Amino acid sequence: MEWLWWVVAAVVLSVVEVTTLDLTFLMLASGALAGAAAAGLGAPVVVSFAVAIPVALAMLGVVRPVALRHLRTPIETRTGVAALVGAQAVVLERVDAHAGLVKLAGEVWSARSFDPEAVHEAGQTVDVAEIKGATALVL
Repeated sequence: MEWLWWVVAAVVLSVVEVTTLDLTFLMLASGALAGAAAAGLGAPVVVSFAVAIPVALAMLGVVRPVALRHLRTPIETRTGVAALVGAQAVVLERVDAHAGLVKLAGEVWSARSFDPEAVHEAGQTVDVAEIKGATALVL
């Protein structure tokens, strides 16, 4: 029955991971699952810990950094319209919640205000919050 406690620990750690989204508790949960596997195969508690701890540390030290690198794409490597989010644009024609024009990355884009109450006049510099189709939503 020792394996069941390991599985419970893995589930609890996974639930905590859902609230933090840092991948730390997920790596610890994988160590707990390794401990559950060892206990399920009849290993004593000491051996289960001897399996769980190195697996958790290996996951934290090797797998987590690689996973985080893949999840967090830096702005510099974004391409297409994703690269325009966060960029600055110059208002060419008044931008409100319904219409407008901005110059963004050397091109003229249709634009709308991200905040329905905001109005941006020609000549202002705005930040691109989102791209929807061929329209820039600006702040």
